[in-house]
Amino acid sequence: MTDILDPPVTRPMQSPSSHLVALPVPIRGRVIRFASWSVRFDPRALVVCAALAGATVVVGLWSISVGDFPIPISDVVSTIFGRPTADSEFIVGTLRLPRVLVGAGVGAAFGMSGAIFQSLVRNPLGSPDIIGFTGGASLGAVTTIVYVGGSATSVSVGAVAGGLLSALAVYLLAWKRGVHAFRLVLVGIGAGFAINGVIDYMITRAEINDVQRAAVWLTGSLNGRGWDEVRIVGLALLMLGPLAVLMQRQLDRLDLGDDTAAGLGVHVGRAKLSLVLVGVGLAALGVAAAGPVAFVAFVSAPIARRLVSSPRACIVPAAFVGALVTVAADLAARRVLAPIELPVGVMTAMIGAPYLMWLLTRQARTGAL
Repeated sequence: MTDILDPPVTRPMQSPSSHLVALPVPIRGRVIRFASWSVRFDPRALVVCAALAGATVVVGLWSISVGDFPIPISDVVSTIFGRPTADSEFIVGTLRLPRVLVGAGVGAAFGMSGAIFQSLVRNPLGSPDIIGFTGGASLGAVTTIVYVGGSATSVSVGAVAGGLLSALAVYLLAWKRGVHAFRLVLVGIGAGFAINGVIDYMITRAEINDVQRAAVWLTGSLNGRGWDEVRIVGLALLMLGPLAVLMQRQLDRLDLGDDTAAGLGVHVGRAKLSLVLVGVGLAALGVAAAGPVAFVAFVSAPIARRLVSSPRACIVPAAFVGALVTVAADLAARRVLAPIELPVGVMTAMIGAPYLMWLLTRQARTGAL
């Protein structure tokens, strides 16, 4: 949508052997300058974001209107704008509207986080749900549920703490005269398995009520989400979303390689640490609001880049893609086997797992693995 950046000279392209080659890639858009800042507006990105936002609104209204007690979309719109009917006030305002808002917010947070990490490590496998960061947030949240029995706020604090600690551990374990992208991915995958083992052990030792709550939450679910979760994910997007967009310039320069980025004036270590903190914060608060909804962070950025036709991180389009994917997956999870409702994480896993297998097969054939 909007990106704060200086006009770049080159953009990295991936060769079949996964080595980065700096080739000139034209960047579309109009640059508007404000003193020392420059804002680039890409018309295609604006159109894509507007279309994705419109599709998310349509799917969201559809999701609110259907269910065991269907409500006409006209009544849904009237209720949202403060003119509820006797039947729609509770169902829309208390049950279904918060669920859709949480889904859209969580999807946007995961989409932005995935775009940051995949661009930072220059590997589509560098998604926070693949390299263990959302697993760390899950561990923090489950620890809070099992040992504190916490509210939504305490679960959020536990998720953020767990995500930050897991990111720090992965980063330190992957450090060897710098952090190599492939090493970070491998260490992150291993850390994710270790974290899942700890979570499984905790669940076997917990009380049955805590086990039930944690098990449902670990699948990634929007069922029963209310305005407390809306506030959590809204705060995450309000505080961290603008930071992610403002850091697009640094992320684009890091795409050129650490040496080139340093030559362009980027403090590489500080920039990477800031991006990791913002990305982990977005993922952790998304996990706190809805659990570790699988593969949304993984698929959002690649879809956004294809829609915008850009090699850049596309943080804002990835947010809109994530919102649409999550809201649509939740609608499908509710209605495909109606009256049985599946957790949204089950549906996104059914979408994302085949994509992951295809990506691994493709990279293995091209020698990237």
